[in-house]
Amino acid sequence: MIGGDITDPEPGKDWAAFQYEIYLNGMTGAVPRLPTDLTRLEELAEARLGPGPVGYVAGSAGNGSTGRANRAALDRHRIVPRMLRDVRRRNLSVELLGTRLPAPLALAPIGVLSIMHPDAECAAARAAAAQGVPFILSSASSTPMERVAEAMGDGERWFQLYWGKDREVTRSFLDRARTCGFTALVVTLDTPLLAWRPRDLDQAYLPFLHGVGTANYFTDPAFQAGLAKPVHEDRDAAVLHFVRMFGDPGKTWEDLAFLREHWDGPIVLKGVLHPDDARRAEAAGMDGVVVSNHGGRQVGGSIGAADALPGVAAAVGDRLAVLFDSGVRTGDDVFKALALGARAVLLGRPYAYGLGLDGQPGVEHVIRALLAEFELTMALSGHTDAAGLTPDALG
Repeated sequence: MIGGDITDPEPGKDWAAFQYEIYLNGMTGAVPRLPTDLTRLEELAEARLGPGPVGYVAGSAGNGSTGRANRAALDRHRIVPRMLRDVRRRNLSVELLGTRLPAPLALAPIGVLSIMHPDAECAAARAAAAQGVPFILSSASSTPMERVAEAMGDGERWFQLYWGKDREVTRSFLDRARTCGFTALVVTLDTPLLAWRPRDLDQAYLPFLHGVGTANYFTDPAFQAGLAKPVHEDRDAAVLHFVRMFGDPGKTWEDLAFLREHWDGPIVLKGVLHPDDARRAEAAGMDGVVVSNHGGRQVGGSIGAADALPGVAAAVGDRLAVLFDSGVRTGDDVFKALALGARAVLLGRPYAYGLGLDGQPGVEHVIRALLAEFELTMALSGHTDAAGLTPDALG
């Protein structure tokens, strides 16, 4: 085959074969419905979808400097390919939170996905399940967690918690998530308040105020117990109740004991950028951290996530699962994140664009394209084991 023998991977999914599937389909005149350069998806989404929804997904805090810093931090690191290494057999699988995954990838939690596509979280969850990667469901989803769990069958699923003021609602969310098969809890720490987001502010666009992204709350018995009337009788009152309890800027490290008491599976803290915070997570009995700045959506002027990754990995990476998000757009981004100390990456905006442009097939396309590019990048750089990448692979 053109390009050499790159079709003999370790047993498991042959992600790299996606490129030959595309070329073979081209023999009949078919081309991919979406670009294989995933960095083009945002521009297409901007052209095809409304400014409110696209701005909500694509926008950042302040003037967008943190989003730019995320890309600059990844771009500063360069891969140093090595030659004449046997790369016929590759292994992309990783052990993460007690589970063997076929690739070092999960779909990041993104709320209110119905603004991108009517099939919303169910379409994204089915896509993740079909490709064997975990789907992380946002607390702020447009679809109740029970429906999402049903949609993805036996697929690996984790639940993301926006940790609000009402302990009974939190306890109820954890009980419901456990009952419908979510195996890990991802707690977002960096959103006790909404940031200053000009793209949303300029459109006066906040979906929650229209009851979008509130499905888990509006279907929750503990949330409903705080209402004078059922949701369907006074939706405005339900929205106001949600707004009042959603964030909690008073939370401290000591409050993690409540979550540990009420969740018996792995707990991962999302939004960690400082090694000392990673150490505090370990001391609190957590199982992992996500090095993340919320894709630039929370603190303008923040450190790029990839700049923070090596320090966090050095502090706790031999004891906790270190995951990474914020700025991942390409297969070489995945390579760099793993080389810098992450065990896996969470992919966010690109799959949301894929969903908005082509529903479930669009999300599957994004997953397959990213992992095909990652596997080929790894092999062509002289490496065969995703879990074995180290900083020596970078210049």
